[in-house]
Amino acid sequence: MDNSAAKQFDKMTKTPIKKLISRLAIPTVISMLITMLYNIADTYFVSKISVAASGACGVLLSLMGLIQAFGFMFGQGAGSNISRKLGAKEIEQAREYSSTAYFLGLSVGLIIMAAGLIFLEPAMLLMGSTKTILPLAKTYGTYILIAAPAMTTSFVMNNILRFEGMAKFAMIGIATGGILNIILDPLLIFSLDMGIAGAGLATAASQYIGMFILLIFFLLKKPQSRISFRYLSFKPRITLDIITVGLPSFARQGLNSVSTMLFNQQAAVFGDECIAAISIVAKIGMFIFSVALGIGQGFQPVCSFNFGAKLYDRVREAVKFLWIYASAVIAVMSGICFILAPRVIELFRKDEGVVEIGTTALRLLCIAIISLPTVMVGNMAFQSVGKSGRAFFLACAQNGLFFIPLVLILPKLFGILGIQLAWPISYLIAAIIAVPMIIQFLNELKKQPTV
Repeated sequence: MDNSAAKQFDKMTKTPIKKLISRLAIPTVISMLITMLYNIADTYFVSKISVAASGACGVLLSLMGLIQAFGFMFGQGAGSNISRKLGAKEIEQAREYSSTAYFLGLSVGLIIMAAGLIFLEPAMLLMGSTKTILPLAKTYGTYILIAAPAMTTSFVMNNILRFEGMAKFAMIGIATGGILNIILDPLLIFSLDMGIAGAGLATAASQYIGMFILLIFFLLKKPQSRISFRYLSFKPRITLDIITVGLPSFARQGLNSVSTMLFNQQAAVFGDECIAAISIVAKIGMFIFSVALGIGQGFQPVCSFNFGAKLYDRVREAVKFLWIYASAVIAVMSGICFILAPRVIELFRKDEGVVEIGTTALRLLCIAIISLPTVMVGNMAFQSVGKSGRAFFLACAQNGLFFIPLVLILPKLFGILGIQLAWPISYLIAAIIAVPMIIQFLNELKKQPTV
């Protein structure tokens, strides 16, 4: 290894676990919060246009979730393999994974953009758009589709940097795009009177700028990974490794997209106010959980790298620390949000119907979201060490396996309350299933001989 690789190896395998995860988690939490902040900014500024515009923003969540699903699949699939290869000091093989994942992400992003623009109206209707929301959804959706290649490749590069333990570089790219989006939103929507088209343009522009910043780090050879045609591999094994390990991320994000689409379709029965309220609550819930997700993303490179180096005691310690720390942070955040629920909803819309529906939905979500870090711990730990089958199951449990039947059945029994209950109940069931799986994994690690 060269000097920089040796230093990185020592940092990842010798720094105390709590200190290392915390150090890597801070930039990833900031990245997640800024990402969620600009998503919420879109909702906030768009909601000032009309209830229908707010609903359109919620409808497009499922499309953005689908785009992110592919980016996360290739990024985390490559990242986990890269981190383990670097832990085993196999640098050239790590570079094959990074280049292959990047070009896979770019190709899929271009396909989504082309197919989405051709079938724009049917796609918006499929995602739960009503007739009043449809024109606004088509306008906003056009810009999101144009940004698809930037979004997929950004997620690939972001995850690779994180898994190498270079969370600060990942943060710079994501944060710059997010901050730019927040600045452009009010300028384009109101000052230039572009309406919802301004929100879409702000998102697209910020995504491409963020992508170029991340790409520059690779071109400057900051990480050990490379993005180059030289390392692009057509070996089926490389692609299969990326997809297999990344499949839980695709399932998590993809099922979240499907769930959001079904959520919107079920909410549409009760009118635009219900769609607007549910989309606002969904973004608030995602904002709360993004903190735990950021901590988890600080954990993943630690877990993968040390597993590759066969330092199983450090992996075990990392899993325990993540479980306790993430659960405590989310408990505090959700408690505050539960108390202030009506005020939080009113930040977006003051319509009586939106506030009433949203307050109940948010409070129910806050109760259940405390259990969600448990599922995340199992999911991320299994994915980080290459146990893709277990990770895939928990990813499905978290975002679709239980939620989809619940959101289809409960509204028929309880009306709007059924929609409000679907996510909380599914989260609690998934957490109950995850606990014994995590305990079993910790016991397996205890039996492994550490180098």
